[in-house]
Amino acid sequence: MQIFWILVVLVLSYLVGSIPFGLLIVKLSTGKDIRQVESGRTGGTNAARAAGLWAGILTAILDFLKAALTVWIARSLVPGNVWIQVLAPVAAVFGHNYSIFLIERGNGRRLRLRGGAGGAPTVGGAFGLSWVSILIILPLAMAVLFGIGFASLATMSVAFFATVIFTYGALTGVSPWQYVLYGVITELILIMALRPNIRRLLNGTERRIGWRAKHAKNHSSSSSSSS
Repeated sequence: MQIFWILVVLVLSYLVGSIPFGLLIVKLSTGKDIRQVESGRTGGTNAARAAGLWAGILTAILDFLKAALTVWIARSLVPGNVWIQVLAPVAAVFGHNYSIFLIERGNGRRLRLRGGAGGAPTVGGAFGLSWVSILIILPLAMAVLFGIGFASLATMSVAFFATVIFTYGALTGVSPWQYVLYGVITELILIMALRPNIRRLLNGTERRIGWRAKHAKNHSSSSSSSS
């Protein structure tokens, strides 16, 4: 009987994670299809590009909450099973990045699933597992975002920070060691989703944001003027 509920939790978690809040918010507020804007992803960063800052913030909050919700669902339907508590938000992050609601045919005419990069739901899943983690993950991710200026790097950093936090928790007996796997698996999912960004980071063409972008632009202008 527990196997049945485990399957229910995993399928439900994937479906909840698959809800493309960014697409819905941008469509309702501007009429645009977020998949046709910039990166084409449905997360908060691209929603902000498509419909403004508040659309991006609202998208990120809802993506955060949907992953956190799956942990609470797992604890309610399969109480005491730590593995399902971990796998439920993993399924939500996977659903966010590869949404069944955003299935389409690619250039090769093969079916593909679209979605976001997974940053916000990864933080939400970590929050669901241990609410204290958000007090560390968010400030550090914001430091990466505004200190270095790459949204993709900040996105990948959230799973890394979650892994470090849960590793410390496991070593000190504060949290189960299975939580460490949450950070590791979600990091792999984020890396898979951000492979184009990683290539741009390596060849120096990834776009910066914030004051770092302005600084880089000013530096480029100064170099052009001096030459």
